[in-house]
Amino acid sequence: QVQFVESGGGLVQAGESLRLSCKISGMIPDYYAIAWFRQAPGKEREGVSCISSHDGSTYYSDSVKGRFTISRDHAKNTVYLQMNSLKPEDTAVYYCGGDINIPKMIGAVVRGTPLARGSWGQGTQVTVSA
Repeated sequence: QVQFVESGGGLVQAGESLRLSCKISGMIPDYYAIAWFRQAPGKEREGVSCISSHDGSTYYSDSVKGRFTISRDHAKNTVYLQMNSLKPEDTAVYYCGGDINIPKMIGAVVRGTPLARGSWGQGTQVTVSA
């Protein structure tokens, strides 16, 4: 079973950057999507970004496109989320996870909606002050 451990969250000011890390253990299937979702207080969990394991294609929600970048280091079994130009509305718990249903994962990320499937880590808090 694939497991995910997030790190790198913290408190920053608006306009600053953070890089989240997601350490992955277990065997990742050849056809698999690894993603970052986030959940702000009082809101549903929403897709932020994902990367396909078979071809490395990346996807983003409109709210983070152009500011966030997802990447994967195969040697370290780690996926990163580089977050630049952070805004107070980016404040949330960020979760790393994955699923074999790539189209559903991509759909949730692009639409910024929840995904009621997949395996997920415990999350890391990101707080952006104005």
